[in-house]
Amino acid sequence: METCSLEKRGNVFLLTLTGDDEHRLNPTLIDSIRAAVRRARAEAAAGPSVLITTSHGKFFSNGYDLAWASSDTARLESMDSKLRSLVSDLLNLPMPTIAAVNGHASAAGFVIALSHDYVLMRKDRGFLYMSELDKGMEIPAWFVALLKSKAASPRAWREVVLKAAKLTANMGMEVGVVDSAHGSPEETVKAAVELGEKLVARGWDGHVYAHCRRTVYSNVSVSLGSDLETRSRL
Repeated sequence: METCSLEKRGNVFLLTLTGDDEHRLNPTLIDSIRAAVRRARAEAAAGPSVLITTSHGKFFSNGYDLAWASSDTARLESMDSKLRSLVSDLLNLPMPTIAAVNGHASAAGFVIALSHDYVLMRKDRGFLYMSELDKGMEIPAWFVALLKSKAASPRAWREVVLKAAKLTANMGMEVGVVDSAHGSPEETVKAAVELGEKLVARGWDGHVYAHCRRTVYSNVSVSLGSDLETRSRL
C-alpha cells in the first residue's frame, strides 16, 4: 500500500513517500500526500516553516498508476483531477517547498518534483524523465506549462518533451530544473534540511510568500484551471 508520512523537525516538515518502491500515483497516495500537506499548513500557522518532500527506495515517483487505471477511463480522470489539486496545494502553500529527489522521477512524478520551489537531487543514481513520447501518450498542456516555468530555455523544453531525455542530476542543473546535486539519498535530504532551515531563518510571512509564488507561476495556475480535454497519459 502506497502512503506517506509527515515528520516535524522544528519548523521543517519532512514529507516522505513510503510503501512500494515505485510510489506510483493513484488516488489513495495522492489523497495521502494532500492530507500531509494540509496538516503541515495547519501546524505551520504559528510561524515561518518549510516543507521538504522525499521518498524511500529507488524511485521518487514513477508516475501515474496506469495498471490500476487501465480498466476504467474514469480512474485516469480521477488521478488527473487529484494531481492537479495536489499541485495547486503546493503552489498555494504558505511556506517554501523543497523536493529532495532520491531516485527516478518520471512523468507525473517529475511534475510533483517541479511543483516545489527547489529541487535537490542525488547524483549517483536516478533521473528525471517525461516519458510520454516514448510511451506514445500525449503530454498534458499543464505539465508543459509547469516545465516552462522552471526550465531555462526552449532547448531544455525540446530535450525534456520532444526528445524524452532522461536527465541526471547534473543534466538537470544544466537545464535549470535542479538546484543542486548530492552524493547519496542521505546527503540530499541533509542538504534539503539545511536549505530549509536557512529559508525559515529569513522569517518571511507565509501568506506573502504564497502570493509571490502565485504571481511568479501565474501561467501554471491558469493552465491548471483550464478545462483541458482528458487524454490517456502517464
